[in-house]
Amino acid sequence: MEDWKQAFQGWNLSWTSLFNNQQGEWWLVAQLLLIVGHLAPAWPAPDSLGVHWPAVMTLSGLILLAGGLGLAVQGFRALGPSLSPLPEPKQGAALVTTGVYAHCRHPLYRAVLVCSLGVTLAWGSLLHMALFVALVAVLTGKAHREERQLLQCCPNYAHYMTTTAAIVAHVPGLDWRAPRSG
Repeated sequence: MEDWKQAFQGWNLSWTSLFNNQQGEWWLVAQLLLIVGHLAPAWPAPDSLGVHWPAVMTLSGLILLAGGLGLAVQGFRALGPSLSPLPEPKQGAALVTTGVYAHCRHPLYRAVLVCSLGVTLAWGSLLHMALFVALVAVLTGKAHREERQLLQCCPNYAHYMTTTAAIVAHVPGLDWRAPRSG
């Protein structure tokens, strides 16, 4: 329980930093708004377009959603006290490269995208597809900002970037690995 208490400390969230975007708060706000948008009903509903949405798609979406939630739990647990919702790393946070972080530099972003894709498949909604695409853009931008900061504070991050996928391995736009030197 102590680890969880420590995880929420040191985020340095304030109204001033929010308005000034000092730690990338605007990325977090955009991410949260898009996630909350997933609570909206399907629009347009497939039935309103004369399309019967197959139950197998709904079931597949729910399975993806559950899998994404499982990935998120793994990511939260692996980060422990280094957890921050902001792209600015916490002061003194350790670089985590084991567990789910051995396969992906941003497993929490991957988890959010898997959940979003699951909701999109379950609803069969163009609105949710647009939210998914917007989340891809926001989380990619947030990850790039985060990585600029990690390169400054974590000497091993440059090597980690060459060996580990960014968000989803082998998917253009979601896997940018730094070229290996020498």
